[in-house]
Amino acid sequence: MTQILNTGLEVIIAGLSAAISAQIIKFFIFTIKTKKINFKIFTTTGGMPSSHSAGVMAVSTAVGLIEGFTSVIFSVALAFSLITMYDAAGVRRAAGKTAACLNRMMEDFYKHDVQAIGGKLKELLGHTPFEVIMGAIFGIIVACAFHFYIL
Repeated sequence: MTQILNTGLEVIIAGLSAAISAQIIKFFIFTIKTKKINFKIFTTTGGMPSSHSAGVMAVSTAVGLIEGFTSVIFSVALAFSLITMYDAAGVRRAAGKTAACLNRMMEDFYKHDVQAIGGKLKELLGHTPFEVIMGAIFGIIVACAFHFYIL
């Protein structure tokens, strides 16, 4: 495992592990809340915690731990993470709200036969700011765990 520590492989493993783990957590939260099993949760966007935020913050944190938190590459990774998280909570969330509004309008217009126009739009695209922050914190924890304890 020492050939992974302090390399790009650590960064990749931390990022992927954080994103995949967040999706698994999201599945269990959904199952507990709704008392229904839905395996599509593993491939959907939105929900708690944000797997996008977890993944990109794990990458940024791993880069910072390896290269230093004052390095240029950490600055680039952090900028990438902040843009991704802003998009998850901002643009994609707004798109989800717009889709929900359009779906309601089309149900009224087409007398509840939405399939006549090709089906409903996907509504759960983005995250609340809380979901993004929790995903980011989770990503930081995963990257630190990998760096200090696992690898």
